[in-house]
Amino acid sequence: MAAAAAAAEEAAAAGAEPGEPGPEDFVYGEEDFVLPGAGWEGEPGAAPSRFDRALLAAWSDRMERGFFRYRLGPLPARLLPGPMRLVAQLNVQRGAQRRPPQSITSLRQPFDPRAFNFTRLRPGELLLRLRRAAGPPAPLLVAINASPLERGHVLLLPEPARGLPQALTAAGLRAGMEAVLLSAHPGFRVGFNGLGGCASVNHLHLHAFYLGWPLRVEAAPAQPLSPRLALLRDVPAPAFLFYAAGPAELEALAQDVCRAAEHVADAGLAYNLLATRGDPPGGTAAGSGRGLRVLLWARRPSFGAKAGEAFNVALCELAGYLPLPAAALYRDITEAEALRAIRQQLLPEPQLLSLAQDLAQLLDG
Repeated sequence: MAAAAAAAEEAAAAGAEPGEPGPEDFVYGEEDFVLPGAGWEGEPGAAPSRFDRALLAAWSDRMERGFFRYRLGPLPARLLPGPMRLVAQLNVQRGAQRRPPQSITSLRQPFDPRAFNFTRLRPGELLLRLRRAAGPPAPLLVAINASPLERGHVLLLPEPARGLPQALTAAGLRAGMEAVLLSAHPGFRVGFNGLGGCASVNHLHLHAFYLGWPLRVEAAPAQPLSPRLALLRDVPAPAFLFYAAGPAELEALAQDVCRAAEHVADAGLAYNLLATRGDPPGGTAAGSGRGLRVLLWARRPSFGAKAGEAFNVALCELAGYLPLPAAALYRDITEAEALRAIRQQLLPEPQLLSLAQDLAQLLDG
């Protein structure tokens, strides 16, 4: 496993320039998890963690060295009026300068080594190798997203040399959830866009990013479906909610989420995912402190290359975060317009409830 990741780095090194930086090892244990939760800037617990410092220092270094497609400064952002508290952010450069997304034609599209994939990254684009001190030897590679949404936007790459397609794995999800717990920033989230759910590259990867705004999906109470699954309704896009109170529950949660995602794909549907700190499913009164929420959205598949200038609906939009590519759209968009675009991609209510019943039986059967 470790050799596979090393092979990916060696393949990337073929195009390296002399003196180009490479990834640094970041070895962590449970003592590095920020378990009580983190505070927003100015609140108790708001100081960055060892992980935050390492990631952001490496990310800023690569920005200064010119590894990104554009220089990213502070971005305009605003809260749209309305109960869903959607966060709109203007990022014109990402809309205009990002790499053209691949054309996705199937929920089961195999990995194509001839297409762009993450073994082609230069060593300078790789920031960290996350290694659990007592865990599997294969590291999780952390790479820049060359067209970032925000400062600190990175890709999490589980064993890229294996050439796995963009289908969620329990090992990759667990590593991503541990990354959330390693950060002391309450707005550090990890997400996944599946095939047919606006994935841009058919090579296994997760997104991780910092966003300085709370999201409704992190606190809204959910309707219990079973002891291991709930349905989040009063949010921008209804989602299946999984919850872990602490690190000991991450492995079982990752297995549950991946079984559910596989069932969704078997039903001919696409999916997106977000892992974030959040309240227990029943709300703050149902437990002491925050744990980890994982939201799984089932949706109608969208095939073909996604348009760079359009209002695309992927994991960020489903969660209530709207990265927008045009100043006029950013200035004028309303909550009602955004929700209309988001909900066009979702399942009709009867289909959603039928799927909810199937998933509850699957997980508890």
